Amino acid sequence: MSLSIKKGDTVKILAGKDKDKTGKVLHVDSKEQFFTVEGVNLRVRHDRPTRQGQKGQKVTLPRPLARGKMILICPNCSKTTRIGSRVDEKGVKHRVCKKCKSDIK
Repeated sequence: MSLSIKKGDTVKILAGKDKDKTGKVLHVDSKEQFFTVEGVNLRVRHDRPTRQGQKGQKVTLPRPLARGKMILICPNCSKTTRIGSRVDEKGVKHRVCKKCKSDIK
């Protein structure tokens, strides 16, 4: 299944505790359709000391979000938009902003 949001895209969160925040997509799990977004949906994990004399620590990690909780921000018009597609003369498929009709790289 083809996903319209790719690694490096800027997205806006639509639901949850981080609603209305924006961030860059760090990782895409295409099989499960989950996305990891920078600075959003952060969780704290407690690490135990591995050796004697070391201290434990808290590590903050971004957790994945579902596809339906985010929308793409167009890099050209800077608006939230759905994503369309078009095929050029060479037969190459491109992602297109539904609002400004420009290509999304």
